[in-house]
Amino acid sequence: MANWLVKSEPHSWSWKDQLAVKKEPWDGVRNFQAQKNMRSMALGDNVLFYHSGKERAVVGLCVVATAPYPDPDDETGRFCLVDLSAVKSAAKPATLADIKTTPTLENIALVRQPRLSVMPLEEKAYGIICRMAGL
Repeated sequence: MANWLVKSEPHSWSWKDQLAVKKEPWDGVRNFQAQKNMRSMALGDNVLFYHSGKERAVVGLCVVATAPYPDPDDETGRFCLVDLSAVKSAAKPATLADIKTTPTLENIALVRQPRLSVMPLEEKAYGIICRMAGL
């Protein structure tokens, strides 16, 4: 099982929106590195849900509910989707500021590649962020 972090602008799709559905396709990802990461996702993988924009915090935990499948809105056939299901809300959002000041998290993609919207997390980093967020 792998661990991931996905980013969303709360005004486009928020954690509250995610909680309101059984599962939801994670769509709109067109960055090739983020797409490569999505293709590596597997059913049952853990996914931290991160609000970007002004909030900048991990706000919840999801699980990958489907294996990657072709994006039906992509006529080129280059892009894929996965469906995510909400599991649990963060007791206390883990802010980007807190993540950046944690020495063991200084090399994660969220810090090094702030524009990447889908990224892997090593087990240790995933565990630290989960503890920070009360997940």
